[in-house]
Amino acid sequence: MGIIIVFLTLFSGVALGTQSAINGTFSRKAGTIETTFLTFITGAMLLTIIVLFFGHGNILAIFKVPVWQLSAVFFGILFVLFSVIAVPSIGIIAANITIIVGQLIAGIVIDNFGWFNSLVIPFDIKRFVGLLFMFVALYFIYKGNTKDTKKSYTNTD
Repeated sequence: MGIIIVFLTLFSGVALGTQSAINGTFSRKAGTIETTFLTFITGAMLLTIIVLFFGHGNILAIFKVPVWQLSAVFFGILFVLFSVIAVPSIGIIAANITIIVGQLIAGIVIDNFGWFNSLVIPFDIKRFVGLLFMFVALYFIYKGNTKDTKKSYTNTD
């Protein structure tokens, strides 16, 4: 089962990268907020159908959870909105690496303090080095993008 989860997660990364590219392009014509809205309204409609036919949970439990848990919705909206803004400006790879670095920072802090009922996994040198490598990757990808962008704008062929 573990390998299936790995492949499903890998596929979700592919889907996220593809969505970022399409949303970035779409936002140039429809607008950033409009693209974000369309993403969520379409997702809500599709998920409504999925919940109606395949749901086994209790949708009314949303009224029983602590209010702070509902903040996940706000963070999801920010994620899509900011990625729609970022992709046309810095490119798909730089936007996605930046998102991953942000996720790693949040994950390290959350794990270290055990926030939101997560496992407590102390920040150590291995995590520091991993995060450092991600920042190095981000630097080189971003610099590569800006260099290529300058070339494409200055090329008069």
